[in-house]
Amino acid sequence: MTISANIAHSATAEQSRSDVTQASASLIGRVLLSAIFILSGFSKLAAPAMMVGYIGSVGLPFPQLALALAIIVEIGGGLALIAGYRTRTVAAVLAVFSVFTALAFHNALGDQNQFIHFFKNIAMAGGLLQVVAFGAGRFSLDARRR
Repeated sequence: MTISANIAHSATAEQSRSDVTQASASLIGRVLLSAIFILSGFSKLAAPAMMVGYIGSVGLPFPQLALALAIIVEIGGGLALIAGYRTRTVAAVLAVFSVFTALAFHNALGDQNQFIHFFKNIAMAGGLLQVVAFGAGRFSLDARRR
């Protein structure tokens, strides 16, 4: 093998490793981001009456409808995010949902617990916006649709 062929082979192998690393990190990131949504959605299913009361206590109208929408967004969005299905749209919806819930439910920033939950939601929105910007990656249904 000539020196130039050796360099080209090395560059191709390095690019291939980089592509696999990027695709793997994207998949792992989507799984980690989605976990909080899926778990939260199922916890709402486990105690719907309590959740309807909580939603109503912050003054949101139609708490039963809000609960149903939250469960659909969290479980459906979380599963779609893992699968990499319509990932940018799903991530955008989850980012808006995260900011909305931070503002509606975790706005008592003088309470340390609520302060932490508020900024957790904001950080999640930031991670989701990275998914909006860069997409799902190679290990996704979106990549298979192309």
